[in-house]
Amino acid sequence: MIERDEYKEFRNAVRRLTESKIRPYASQVDLEARFPEEALDAFKELELVALPFDESIGGHSGDVLAQSICLEEIARGCAASSLTLMVIWAGLVPVAKHGSPKLIEEIVKPSLEGDVVASICLTEPHGGSDVWGAKTRAERKGEEWVINGQKRFISNASRSDWYTVLARTAEDSFGIFAVHKSDPGISFGKLESKMGVKGSPTADVLFENCRIPDYRCIGDPNQGKFYITESLAYTRPLIGAQALGIAQGAFDAAVQYIKEREVFGQQVARFQMVRGTIGDLATKIEAARQLLYRSCEAVDNGEEEARVLASMAKLFCSNVAMEVATEAVQLHGGSGYLNDFPVERMMRDAKIAQIYEGTSEIQKLIVAKSMLSN
Repeated sequence: MIERDEYKEFRNAVRRLTESKIRPYASQVDLEARFPEEALDAFKELELVALPFDESIGGHSGDVLAQSICLEEIARGCAASSLTLMVIWAGLVPVAKHGSPKLIEEIVKPSLEGDVVASICLTEPHGGSDVWGAKTRAERKGEEWVINGQKRFISNASRSDWYTVLARTAEDSFGIFAVHKSDPGISFGKLESKMGVKGSPTADVLFENCRIPDYRCIGDPNQGKFYITESLAYTRPLIGAQALGIAQGAFDAAVQYIKEREVFGQQVARFQMVRGTIGDLATKIEAARQLLYRSCEAVDNGEEEARVLASMAKLFCSNVAMEVATEAVQLHGGSGYLNDFPVERMMRDAKIAQIYEGTSEIQKLIVAKSMLSN
């Protein structure tokens, strides 16, 4: 897929922003395991939070390809920062697509200015991949909904202002609900100590008779399964984009290092085995990019195969990210094992892309089911 000029200009703008305002803090954010506030401020400069949303509510109507390019470029410098933006989008998009005008006014419009952080709450303690086994329940009582349950591994938890929550409304029905951090009955577990993306806080979100007004039910209280399935088809390419950005960032760092490092009187980059590795990794990165962009095109056009292409992109890009980051550490030799060099962080960050938003195994099953049903 050939990028049109407007995409190239946008890519370059995000790249400049990342290099000047986000990458310089990436190592510090990781070492201190703190929220990347600098990135949140940087997003405002290009109004990146507003990118996916309709112009009628103050957004920029950016398609999934534009969003993927954005996350790819940010992840080249800091995976935690790309995750921060992606999770904000994931929390807000269902509200913007299915919420009432009142909800859009209350939640989405103020968020587009960049000061409001959002999360989406799907996973539960008994099984991350079994989304529809969720036990969290929402019960209508008068003019309120009362939510009880526990969500696990929630990104931006405790830092977010708004939480989009999947809850069972009947035996076989689900709804999604907008919960504010100040609502009675919401609380947070301890912050998890993680392998990577340490700048993105992760914790349980608990609901104990959490009461919210009736209008905070997003759309039809029995259509949550459709809303979330639709959302996953949209967000999986974004995970692929994040993974692709990590892969490209690790590759760039490795190329720079082997061109500067000398062993046995010559550049490491002059050794034939090293060149073979570089050629292999570059090819896989470009293959991942083309599959990702094709999946974005399918999602944007509402194509029938969009869901399976999204799973293919998420699967392939995350695997490439893990391979490239691991090889980048190897190409650095002993230096790659030190946190003085970014590839150590990138290798740790890459792993999560194979796990969240549907593990690699789940993506394989989705793809296989599509192939075998024809």
